[in-house]
Amino acid sequence: MSYHIPVLASDAIEALGIKPDGTYVDVTYGGGGHAKLILDALGDNGRLIGFDQDADAAQNAWKDSRLTFVPHNFRFLKRFLRLEGIKEVDGVLADLGVSSHQFDEAERGFSFRFDTLLDMRMNQQAEKSAADILATYTEAELQGIFGEYGEVRNARTLAQAIVKERQVRPLRSIGDLLALVDPLVRGQRPRYLAQVFQALRMEVNDEVGALKEMLEQSLQVLKPGGRLVVIAYHSIEDRMVKHFLKTGNVEGEVQQDFYGNITRPFEILTKKAIVPAATEMKDNSRARSAKMRIGAKL
Repeated sequence: MSYHIPVLASDAIEALGIKPDGTYVDVTYGGGGHAKLILDALGDNGRLIGFDQDADAAQNAWKDSRLTFVPHNFRFLKRFLRLEGIKEVDGVLADLGVSSHQFDEAERGFSFRFDTLLDMRMNQQAEKSAADILATYTEAELQGIFGEYGEVRNARTLAQAIVKERQVRPLRSIGDLLALVDPLVRGQRPRYLAQVFQALRMEVNDEVGALKEMLEQSLQVLKPGGRLVVIAYHSIEDRMVKHFLKTGNVEGEVQQDFYGNITRPFEILTKKAIVPAATEMKDNSRARSAKMRIGAKL
């Protein structure tokens, strides 16, 4: 039933420290790979809430009375838990990034392997697509997202080329974008294109903003001792998670109480991020950049 191979599957489930009668949240349900393992570890009185804004994920929701599927972005974590009558949970799992299924569906526009419309929306009801960004963002805004989210070395040159090209013709398809980008490639073409597409996808879906909101809400809904487990694939996201576990905010700003004592929201259970074994990286290319961090709420 799962259309997506879960990364660090057994490690993530072990990290959650699942209690048979506990309540857990998988905020990136996807194909249900991690969710199935959580359900297998739960008893009859356990409960799992699965979030995913991608309509395709709803088709893969397991038929299980202990599972509640929420078809919304995980930035609304607290709101929908409240609607379900849940005030506290024992664990929150987030596997960030794009699923194998989304990459393989040509019409979604996530991969440069297919020539289709420049979409990249995880939520198909969202208004802004990748094509809209290329058509409306200023040169400075484009340079910013390519430089920050994609770490594209010639972000300024790329932004200038896009603004110049769209004055002649719109960039509507992946083929349109590739024709523009290919002469500008620095280094290996697949890596460069992956960086460009990653930057656009992160902007289209406001992935950084959504992650910040979800992390802040996770601290509010976790019980003392509850686990936060996050698998990140991008240096920005991993840094946000690392800072949040240490300080309670994604900026990494140390907070102190009235007496000058440093506020520590979590016991950090991963001094260094956990990465997949070489065999998993070989079998699942998506796992190569994965880093998992774990915290237990104090």
